[in-house]
Amino acid sequence: MNAVMVAVLVMLLLSLFRVNVVFALIAGALVGGITGGLGIKETMIIFSEGIGGGANIALSYALLGGFAVAISYTGIPNLLVEFVLKIVGGRNDSRRKALSKALIVLFLLLIACFSQNIIPIHIAFIPILIPPLLKVMTELQIDRRLIASVLTFGLTAPYILLPYGFGFMFHEIIAQNMDASGLTINMGDIPKAMLLPVGGMIIGLLVAIFVSYRKPRKYQDESYVAKEEFSNNYSKKGIFFAFISIVAALYVQLTFESMIFGALAGITVLYVSGSIKWSEADTLLNDGMKMMAFIGFVMIAAAGFAAVIQETGHVENLVEATAGLIGRNQSLAAILMLIVGLLVTMGIGSSFATIPIIATIFVPLALELGFSPLATIAIVGTAGALGDAGSPASDSTLGPTAGLNADGQHNHIWDTCVPTFLHYNIPLILFGWLAAILL
Repeated sequence: MNAVMVAVLVMLLLSLFRVNVVFALIAGALVGGITGGLGIKETMIIFSEGIGGGANIALSYALLGGFAVAISYTGIPNLLVEFVLKIVGGRNDSRRKALSKALIVLFLLLIACFSQNIIPIHIAFIPILIPPLLKVMTELQIDRRLIASVLTFGLTAPYILLPYGFGFMFHEIIAQNMDASGLTINMGDIPKAMLLPVGGMIIGLLVAIFVSYRKPRKYQDESYVAKEEFSNNYSKKGIFFAFISIVAALYVQLTFESMIFGALAGITVLYVSGSIKWSEADTLLNDGMKMMAFIGFVMIAAAGFAAVIQETGHVENLVEATAGLIGRNQSLAAILMLIVGLLVTMGIGSSFATIPIIATIFVPLALELGFSPLATIAIVGTAGALGDAGSPASDSTLGPTAGLNADGQHNHIWDTCVPTFLHYNIPLILFGWLAAILL
């Protein structure tokens, strides 16, 4: 049996049965390593060495959580809640409540999209923006599965389609690896090839908004804010320095490409300005790090999981075995290549890391079967992107969960991963297949 399939299936099944995702990743890696012939001891060694690759991002998210709570202490959440509640109006004003829901969904969608291309900060905005909005969402009875779907769309679709920010990195990886595999392409053709697959994601988003999660859903009013013993009021000075800290954090992160030092810069501004009292700072930062601890541990475990399944050599075996099943059938070839991409990305948790793995086999195979350059781009790009939405180990799902579960009422697997898998991966497979056939 293929170690990649076994490891991913074990991880997914345990996760669906509500086993902690970190434990599911460790168990999946262990089973995958043994299946791949590594043995228990060697699997443990490789996993232990691999987890170091997730340390940087785990520390980044921990500091972002601390920064988020520090920001909440300045009073911005109170200001934000008051502003939105003014728009909401009375509880019986259904028209204004509907308008408020639409505004929140549109606002979060735009911010998430901007975080990929215009201001490439990825999920860094989530711990700062989402927890303060939970009170408003509870008031409006917004289904958080809808917000998870909106955020994940914004964190994935823009970089798949648009060649700016993270999108430029993704498109560059596609072009470079396709060139190394025997097909030189123009990067300007990638958006054309990916337009139809992303169109499928847009349909999935519209279904999530207007069909799946349209009905109200009740939550307990336990929205996350700074602890009561800290000030719940806000001042002009506090708000001013809160915005300065956010600008400083963004500037440092974009200039030095480091979320760690970006968050540290924002926290430093709040310290120096006196917006955070030194006597309370330690408790505040600890609370924030606890909020983001889950995502950090999952990313650490995911790095170990990826190291094990890559060491087995079964990723390449899976790709090659798929090529052997295809024959000369273009339709079958397209669908099988997309499913392999889904399996690899669901396990690794990164579409960026999936492209180099699959391109070496998929590009020569597509050329041999007579696929056009645009169709080949669509296959490789879609196969790489599949699984980013819906994977328990992807930061495109972990980020939304970290924000929406700040009050403990949002489950990572059933409220984020399953909804985003259904609404985005299924349309991506269908429309990616259509793109491969039609282009």
